[in-house]
Amino acid sequence: MKPGAWTPRRRVARRGRPAAVARSVLAVLAALVAVVGLVATAGCAQIPTASAVGTSKDGGSVIGNAPQYIPPGPLPGAGPQAIIEGFFNAGSGYQNDFTVARQFLAPATAVSWKPSQRTLVYRGSASVVPSDRPNTYRYELDVSYSVDQDGNMTQFPPGTKQSVEVEAAQVDGQWRLSKLPDGTVIPEETFKNLYRPFSVYFFDTDFSVLVPDVRWFIDNSGVAKSLVSALIGGPAPYLKTAVGTAFPVGIKLERESVPIVGNLAQVDLTAELRDTSFTDRQRMHSQLMRTLSALPTVGGVALRTNQTEVAIEDPASGKAPEPIVDPKVPSWQVGIADGQIVQYGSKQTAKIDGLGSAGSFGPEYPATAASQHLYAFLGADGKALYSVLPGQSARLLDSRQHLSPPSVSPSEWVWTAGPGANGATEVVAFRPVGTPAGSDIPRATVSAPWLSGRVVKSLRVARDGVRVLVLSEANGQSQLQVAGVVRAQDGTPKALTGPLTLPVTVKNPELALWVDEVTIVVSGTSTADPVAPELVSLQGGDPRQLSPLNGIQSISAGNGDQSIYAVTRDGIFLLMRTSWTEQGKGASQLAFAG
Repeated sequence: MKPGAWTPRRRVARRGRPAAVARSVLAVLAALVAVVGLVATAGCAQIPTASAVGTSKDGGSVIGNAPQYIPPGPLPGAGPQAIIEGFFNAGSGYQNDFTVARQFLAPATAVSWKPSQRTLVYRGSASVVPSDRPNTYRYELDVSYSVDQDGNMTQFPPGTKQSVEVEAAQVDGQWRLSKLPDGTVIPEETFKNLYRPFSVYFFDTDFSVLVPDVRWFIDNSGVAKSLVSALIGGPAPYLKTAVGTAFPVGIKLERESVPIVGNLAQVDLTAELRDTSFTDRQRMHSQLMRTLSALPTVGGVALRTNQTEVAIEDPASGKAPEPIVDPKVPSWQVGIADGQIVQYGSKQTAKIDGLGSAGSFGPEYPATAASQHLYAFLGADGKALYSVLPGQSARLLDSRQHLSPPSVSPSEWVWTAGPGANGATEVVAFRPVGTPAGSDIPRATVSAPWLSGRVVKSLRVARDGVRVLVLSEANGQSQLQVAGVVRAQDGTPKALTGPLTLPVTVKNPELALWVDEVTIVVSGTSTADPVAPELVSLQGGDPRQLSPLNGIQSISAGNGDQSIYAVTRDGIFLLMRTSWTEQGKGASQLAFAG
């Protein structure tokens, strides 16, 4: 079942007994009239349109960590515009299945309306505009985010206009909305108070690494159920063909909640659970544990069906190894010193054992695998791509110019992007490890049609090996995007999925690197002028600007935002909290493994 969709039990009630449900809804609405009256007489002379009605110390309460808003219901005799404004302002009142918002709807519409289908989040204020047709209006917005029923967020740049069309009709002499799309509309500040980003976790195709998939949900008492439903529903579109899951097709939650008893989350699943192997149960348990660990009240997970816990460990073989979460890179880096590829660590450079000289190629933009089995670099002035293995001579991978700096995946494929044979942008990957001298090095052309017409400035494979970060430019406009890697059964990369686009405010960005599983650093470059890199998160929000530093020539990122290095003509600098601290000199173009 998709998270946010109507449950089977509710579907039966709505489809089988619409009249009874309508009477039930009307009864609930009538019971709230007294409360609405109290709110109205407390001085609510006009329904606000710029933001939702806020909470106060004596009027607000908390469900989970999200505040509980109590918006006013419709006033007697209110006109269509006031009803429309009041309905959309009532989108902040999520409690009791948006009971107050349903008061603004005609009876049949109050029953059929699905508020969880979509949430539009707008900047500034919204306005009601009459349409050409009688009793039809548009609610016009400057949209900043859209969140679908599965918690997937889409971000929009300022100035993105959307409108929601509604129709009004009179019901017993009062104006009510008779036709409108499913979903709610709330101001940006209200969204920030109600919603929170959570990561649900899927596997790489080898079931060895857990990969985060960021979703947004109201942070209330039902968030555990939302997270489990999202996990069962499957990955976001940009990861769908790149990741795996242990949850079998057709499995669902057996009840409409995930109770937490003590600190144990009880996940009751349908009978398909009993047909799964011990291996799959352990993998499901790992996905659930990592996903629900974001909730401070959860310390464990019980997999159950028919209210009975099922065993997850095979008595014969025991527990499988735990999957890797947020893989780390080694503390050392590679760089260029005296025309050679060197290792940098503890403020010192050192020769790399067994690595032959690459000085004749004028190496630039070095990259390496964490295993230290493989190194890659571009030739002088970006001419051609090479690989070199300890104990072997450098080998030509690609003779083209204008390739992006190489990135080495955890599975030791060397990635780059550049102009293809027909002039279109082409992403390619090579696997030199295990290829005898004199043999052709395996090469894969990776399909990415969304890069057509764009120049790739930076391409970095994530440390989980499942995602790729791409910074590209076309017509002077830069885009920062993350896509999943689709692989053949033997692990050869085949394609990049349709990407997720992230906000970036750095002027003329040249570099983009992974900092951790959900954080990216983006930077411009300069010979002398101040450059302020910024951190961009897959968890949304505006980019966070870091302290400026004069003349940043390159950036490298280790494990976390306190392991970001910058190289200038004056030396090597490390970001320490909010300022850059000089680490000496000795190397340029530093890069952590990957």
